[in-house]
Amino acid sequence: QVQLVESGGGLVQTGASLRLSCAASGLTFSRSAMGWFRQAPGKEREFVAAISRSGGATYYQDSVKGRFTISRDNAKNTVYLQMNSLKPEDTAVYYCAARHNSWYSANTYEYDYWGQGTQVTVSS
Repeated sequence: QVQLVESGGGLVQTGASLRLSCAASGLTFSRSAMGWFRQAPGKEREFVAAISRSGGATYYQDSVKGRFTISRDNAKNTVYLQMNSLKPEDTAVYYCAARHNSWYSANTYEYDYWGQGTQVTVSS
């Protein structure tokens, strides 16, 4: 059974940093592209960042470029999202997702597995 478990969310002030983690089990992690998505109240789930299976390639939504960094540790079956200079508009539930044996993608429908999400709230 595949499980993706996110952690690291919380309530912070504008300009602060958070690091989200997503621990994967039940799948061959090194063969899975990974993505981070977020969903704010009343809005659709949107792409944030993605990383290739080896970690050698990354892709970001324009609004987080230069502030967020996605990385992975295949030895620990974990993907991370370092978020710096947080803004109130970054407030959302953040989800990690796995796309098995394929390239990374910005499309939600192309991911095979999803975590339960972790809340990030940025106060102004």
